[in-house]
Amino acid sequence: MKIRAAVLHKMGVPPPWSETKPVSVETIDLDGPGPGEVLVKVAAAGLCHSDLSIINGSRPRPMPMVIGHEAAGVVEEPGPGVGDLQKGDHVIFVFMPSCGHCVPCSEGRPALCDPGLAANIAGTLISGARRLKRNGEYISHQVGVSSFAEYAVVSRNSLVKVDAALPLDVAALFGCAVLTGMGAVVNAAGVTAGSTVGIVGLGGVGLSALLGALAAGASRVVAVDLLDNKLALARQLGASDAFSAQRERVVDEIREATKGGLEYVVETAGEAAAMDIAYRITRRGGTTVTIGLPPPDAALSVPLVQMVAEERTVKGSYIGSSVPVRDLPRYIALYQQGRLPIDRLLTDRLTLDDINLGFERLRRGDAVRQVVVF
Repeated sequence: MKIRAAVLHKMGVPPPWSETKPVSVETIDLDGPGPGEVLVKVAAAGLCHSDLSIINGSRPRPMPMVIGHEAAGVVEEPGPGVGDLQKGDHVIFVFMPSCGHCVPCSEGRPALCDPGLAANIAGTLISGARRLKRNGEYISHQVGVSSFAEYAVVSRNSLVKVDAALPLDVAALFGCAVLTGMGAVVNAAGVTAGSTVGIVGLGGVGLSALLGALAAGASRVVAVDLLDNKLALARQLGASDAFSAQRERVVDEIREATKGGLEYVVETAGEAAAMDIAYRITRRGGTTVTIGLPPPDAALSVPLVQMVAEERTVKGSYIGSSVPVRDLPRYIALYQQGRLPIDRLLTDRLTLDDINLGFERLRRGDAVRQVVVF
């Protein structure tokens, strides 16, 4: 079938992207679903820094590629062997497909699925197949999803069925921002009621982590970012304190205000400088979790004796260390109860033709979560 889709042909095109237009909206071909696959009509797809990192070249992927990974849609056609999804079902895309059989999957850690990782790096579905064609030649999928398109063919294991009452533009945010941010708080950090939490980096993922910390019962949530508009939104969402990372003494100010630092700190910016702040505002005996995706050469230097003498924990978390089929229904229930107001992060609704403008806004920090609506 013919579809309109956002195709990235070359990484590293210089900004401003609203003018240089690295992403091309084209009509391409989409094959039907193979065994274990599903054709989905995409309803909404969010713009995320993970997409931006492919556009700017910091996370190399095989080109050309139809981009997009955070989305929700409606099942159009289940492929052969798919018996638990029907036409009309509402689904959220998950950007790490899981095989269910490798060692991480068997340990209950599908975010670390070995075949899923290999397929995502190669730009294929988890089966190794490609279903996208341009001028008769197959092109790459982004993390098995490629959701900046009218339709997508994905592995059944890249989908979670959700309540049809959930608005699809809001549902899209659960596939990455919420799954990653809130998951890092409850799964990786293990935030408990009454604890103190810091969030460094206030994009869609960071603000989802902030809302997750509040939902988990944190008594104090400290927000840190470079941009005043993000700090203001964090306060509106319930942050106890907000500090500008541009201040020279920001670490000292936070440690003084919190009497020695915070029990849990989550870094979401994907920058070494942000992780340095996160580590230094974590108190003795505390846990620092990083969920941003920095360039491959970014590094963190910490005094090893401090990790021992202060019993520090530093850990990474991918996709919020989540089990999507378990966690997404839980997070959606919290949203529907009014306890996780994720819709407040949705700042703009775009058409597919606006996508370069949207990525330029994201690059500049002018938007939190923008969604392409089909």
